[in-house]
Amino acid sequence: MAGSGKAHLRDEALLRVEDLTVEFPIGRDRAVKAVSGISFDIAKGETLGLVGESGCGKSTTGRAILQLPAPTSGQVILDGTDLTSLEGPEMRKHRTNLQMIFQDPISSLNPRRAVGEVVAEPLNVWGPHDEDEQWKLVSEQLEAVGIDPDVARNKYPHEFSGGQCQRISIARALVMDPQLIICDEPVSALDVSVQAQILNMLKDLKDRYGLTLVFIAHDLAVVKNISDRVAVMYLGKMCEVSESNELYANPAHPYTRLLLESIPLPDPTADLDTTLQSEVELPSPLDPPSGCRFRTRCPFADEICEREEPQMRRVSGDHYVACHHPLIEPTETNVGLE
Repeated sequence: MAGSGKAHLRDEALLRVEDLTVEFPIGRDRAVKAVSGISFDIAKGETLGLVGESGCGKSTTGRAILQLPAPTSGQVILDGTDLTSLEGPEMRKHRTNLQMIFQDPISSLNPRRAVGEVVAEPLNVWGPHDEDEQWKLVSEQLEAVGIDPDVARNKYPHEFSGGQCQRISIARALVMDPQLIICDEPVSALDVSVQAQILNMLKDLKDRYGLTLVFIAHDLAVVKNISDRVAVMYLGKMCEVSESNELYANPAHPYTRLLLESIPLPDPTADLDTTLQSEVELPSPLDPPSGCRFRTRCPFADEICEREEPQMRRVSGDHYVACHHPLIEPTETNVGLE
């Protein structure tokens, strides 16, 4: 089930997103409701895993944080500044504090520029403008991601593998020393062995530079290894927010349990659970269900799920869920309900 609310928000955070809504008009009177009033926050030095099925609004949320495009409504507060209130040069200046690592590493790099130029491009705009100083910074970041700067400086992206291109993309994101990096499914296009290398590298870079990350993915097995906290999305709504190990051990939302049970086991003799197969048609973001958006697929749905949208409430500690019938009963009645 998917709902709204702010009970899970903390008092202090580097990034605080409140009531974020993103809609894309279709024709005169219709719109794709990509993100519908979600709220979450990220503490400095923390990694938030943002997970859900394809089309749930994860990548749209990441781009809305960058104001690309600007959200339809809501607030995106970075270190005390509401980015949604900024325009023009002021927004471009603040955007240097935010960087993004894209899903397709090869197409995210300019094929007409050498790697040294690609990584140095942000510095050409914001400085330092001295060529030697620029190369010192570029060289440091390329070495940090495991790329030989002297070899890569005059080569082009097509001369590198997908994993190497993703390392170069990460170096480009780091060169501006941002406060927050948004990783939009950065390993989904890579081989499994390369995925592990990139994830381990991101963890090392996080410890080295004190990075704050939003890690967007649909693979919960990947997210578990890198995230401190996990937020689960469904059809533009927030379902569940929890510390990573707690969420994997004790999912409180039927949708979260469905995602966890869909992770394939590395055992060819394991029996398949055919009860997870759904015969209902998946709802559309053009016309989402009333009340709880997950109710058309939920085995526990009843009349209240159809009438009322569930609100975030605490089930234990730092574990919150938006569900009328959570798999874990709250420790106290309506604790954290907003």
